[in-house]
Amino acid sequence: MSSEPSPSPWWSPQRHADVRPFLQARAAVTRALRAWFEEQGFTEVETGILQVSPGNETHLHAPATELMASDGTRHRRYLRTSPEFACKKLLAAGERRIFEFARVFRDRERGDLHLPEFTMLEWYRAEAPYDAIMADTVVVIAHAAQATGIRQFAFRGRSADPFAEPELLTVANAFERHAGIDLLATIRDGVGDRDALCVAAQGKIRISDDDTWSDLFSKVLVEHVEPQLGNGRVTVLYEYPTPEAALARVAADARVAERFEVYACGVELANGFGELTDAAEQRRRFEAEMNEKQRRYGERYPLDEDFLAAVAAMPQASGVALGFDRLVMLAAGAARIDQVVWTPPAGEQR
Repeated sequence: MSSEPSPSPWWSPQRHADVRPFLQARAAVTRALRAWFEEQGFTEVETGILQVSPGNETHLHAPATELMASDGTRHRRYLRTSPEFACKKLLAAGERRIFEFARVFRDRERGDLHLPEFTMLEWYRAEAPYDAIMADTVVVIAHAAQATGIRQFAFRGRSADPFAEPELLTVANAFERHAGIDLLATIRDGVGDRDALCVAAQGKIRISDDDTWSDLFSKVLVEHVEPQLGNGRVTVLYEYPTPEAALARVAADARVAERFEVYACGVELANGFGELTDAAEQRRRFEAEMNEKQRRYGERYPLDEDFLAAVAAMPQASGVALGFDRLVMLAAGAARIDQVVWTPPAGEQR
């Protein structure tokens, strides 16, 4: 029998005191960003957590529950993985600039950068190009650093100046620079050519027989590209290949779409889009994602028909989802994401 003492609960005064400076930093960043959004004419919204569909991406997993109606019938609902569907319905309803500090949920996610329950800062601009949202994101990151007084982000031996001019890098250029792969040559008619990418990636990643083009893309991105991003300064990675942008508008070059991600110290902070407003195309993409989810995981989520109707009615818009806890972690100088949340997910230690 072990003689090691049991760890004290996260709510013990000593353990709480250890992380309280990080939590104070979180409060400061929250205040600063709310003030910035208000100055920019945004309206803060609060949308529903329980949804008919939690999102229709292959690799996102959501906790499910049931609601009982007054007549005893039961209805399946999901804890949202993002507030996106609800926010886009608000755009269709007439809102023009909105933001939300949204509580979201993702199953199968744990680690220094992942929690099953976390806060996502999401915002949208109607009638705005997606480079306007890119610029917003860079400003938000700098405001977070300014709020805590930190001059340099640091994580796992990497550092980034949050106030420096960001690096702007297309995905194609990143693959060429960091992996020696001509990515766009493996995309035809908006579809990834698995065999072509397999040849290009040979010897650079481990390739399995059942890997799709998207699997190979993700492996190269994670192993060769992402570790090189956000070093020294923030990186904005943009013009994602069309097969990896299910919610984004196609760009002038049909091989890429209006999607971007933002990195600091190798950490992905934000994921943004020039939003797709073609409901038929959105349905087609969602159905393809759910077919792949069924093949891989033996499950699929329903399509939110109300959302698809809103897509057809919403104005041209751009939006972004930013991992607020990750941003606070970097701005507070914390080592793990669980150090910057007021209470850890139920049943887990901080």
